[in-house]
Amino acid sequence: MRPAPSSAPRVAPETPGHATLRHRPHCGAAAIKPWRAIGLRATQGCILGPAPGAKGWIDPGMTLQDSTDSDTAPATEDWRKYRGKLTFLALVALAATLWWGYGYWTEGRFIEETNDAYLQADKVAVAPKLGGYVAEVLVAHNARVAKDAALVRIDDADYRVQLAQAEALVAAAGADLNRAEAEAARAAAAIAQAKAGRAAAEVDAGFAESQIARYTPLAATGAATAEQMSQLANARAKAAAQLQVADAQVTSAEAAARTAAAAIGQAKAAIAQAEAAREKARLDLKNTVVRAPFAGIVGDRTVTPGALVGAGTQLMTLIPEDLYLVANFKETQVGAMRPGQSVEIDVDALPGHPLAGRIESLSPGTGAQFALLPAQNATGNFTKIVQRVPVRIAITPDPAVQDRLLAGLSVTAKVDTRGGAAE
Repeated sequence: MRPAPSSAPRVAPETPGHATLRHRPHCGAAAIKPWRAIGLRATQGCILGPAPGAKGWIDPGMTLQDSTDSDTAPATEDWRKYRGKLTFLALVALAATLWWGYGYWTEGRFIEETNDAYLQADKVAVAPKLGGYVAEVLVAHNARVAKDAALVRIDDADYRVQLAQAEALVAAAGADLNRAEAEAARAAAAIAQAKAGRAAAEVDAGFAESQIARYTPLAATGAATAEQMSQLANARAKAAAQLQVADAQVTSAEAAARTAAAAIGQAKAAIAQAEAAREKARLDLKNTVVRAPFAGIVGDRTVTPGALVGAGTQLMTLIPEDLYLVANFKETQVGAMRPGQSVEIDVDALPGHPLAGRIESLSPGTGAQFALLPAQNATGNFTKIVQRVPVRIAITPDPAVQDRLLAGLSVTAKVDTRGGAAE
């Protein structure tokens, strides 16, 4: 007895590698919506996908080999289409790598770079040498000034009075000198007069002595009386006394001359002292005007007219126009650095305007050595930290950007270690 024929549609036998797609009716969007909600790709008895004839629709009668060939052909065409571009990009990348390697080997490996660098200036705190009320401030904030330009004027009334007093003292000392010189001249005249009197007394004493010598033999023979001899003896004694008085007068006149000479010296010293006081008064009067010690830019101006300031009070800060660079390189970077090596300077505030410079000197120690509290590593816990060495770099002036260079700006410094000479 033959089995009853099945109502299921017959399926063509599948050959290896060429399985045919079973014919299933296409399901519309309404039919597949419930199945799509639960994430299924196909439903029984239908094929999920685009409608027949639409883009991406697969003919149910197409074999698997036909489907594979149709998918591979576009990929092959795409590869042929982009192969030239990919080859070109690979060559460009290779050329760039070779160029970079050549640049590094010939130059890059000799360049030491750091961005721990800042522009510096030897700024000066402007302060008066004496105190007083500020009469006038002669410069504006952030103004450029020339050397010896007036910055601040302090009220000078008191200092003018002191100058007048010093000039009066000079005049008084000059008068004392004149008086001492007059005394010296009078003492010299008295010395001359005393010496003349002593000479006359010496003559009288000599005459009296000669008279005694002449009359003594006569008195022995009786030719001269005793009264005459007594008068002659009295005259001799009086001449001797006159001679002593003359000697004393000479001594007194000489002492007076020495006194007058000392008075002259004292008067001259007083004049020098008075002149020094006058010069100090003049300097004080001159110093009431505070001037710029060098050409630069005024910054941090805190003084105002009418303020009472003392000697040494900071009024403002003067920053010179000549700046320099301090770059803090790692200790592993300074081994080949020498004074004179060229430096390329890139200021963050001036992009596109590189500056040139050269190394002036290297610090004798790392920054930690000059810190207020140097690190002490003689402890049980130690962590090695790369130290930095300050390097001073001179900047080659560039008029195009000189007025825009400010102290404290951040800089990137690149040192070419191939040049320079060891010190």
